[in-house]
Amino acid sequence: MGRRSAGRGWRAAAWVLTPVGFVLLAGSVAYGFGRYDRVTVGGDSMRPGFPPGAHVLVRRVGSDGVHRGDVVLMDPPERYMTEPVLRRVIGIGGDHVTGDGSRVTVNGKKLDEPYLADTLGDPQAGAYDVRVPAGRLFVLGDYRANSNDSRYHLDAYQGGFAVSGVRGRVVPGATVPTGPTVFAALGLVLAAAGLGGYAAGRRAARNEQIAPPVTPRRPGTQNA
Repeated sequence: MGRRSAGRGWRAAAWVLTPVGFVLLAGSVAYGFGRYDRVTVGGDSMRPGFPPGAHVLVRRVGSDGVHRGDVVLMDPPERYMTEPVLRRVIGIGGDHVTGDGSRVTVNGKKLDEPYLADTLGDPQAGAYDVRVPAGRLFVLGDYRANSNDSRYHLDAYQGGFAVSGVRGRVVPGATVPTGPTVFAALGLVLAAAGLGGYAAGRRAARNEQIAPPVTPRRPGTQNA
């Protein structure tokens, strides 16, 4: 009776743990594929932070999820490039952005830019003084001496790139977000525990079938 109860208990646990585990695992994977992209950096306009060949994790965001200082993956104007590019957001709609050599100001405040590849800027780029149109972003590359960015498109929308062209925001460190990782790991543990419980239940059931019946001894009898 004890073996039979143990086998049923293992199988009951398996029926609960296994589906829950697979649901958590599948949900975490679907969340990751639905919200994140893994991108390989192609050019050197964003080094040293994002050198060619580096892999970055990009979280998909709407236009209201883009802020100054973000590094975004975006679709540039057609005459600019045909492939999405990484650029740093310097100004958003309504901002007053000025630049002269290596100095950049936003709304009258000089930017502190420790991420720059150098402090010399690009001698080929002229000074600019723009008001970023609504729905646009003023973007620059971190390697200013080799970046085709808003400075070279001032004749259209004050150099602003469409915020609707932003595909996502780079996640610092290119690490998988903690939440989905935890749920995926929990799902794996529960699914493994459930499958292990099912196997244990099957073993217990087989042992019940092959175990010899126990004949109760009658009072007053002795073994021969």
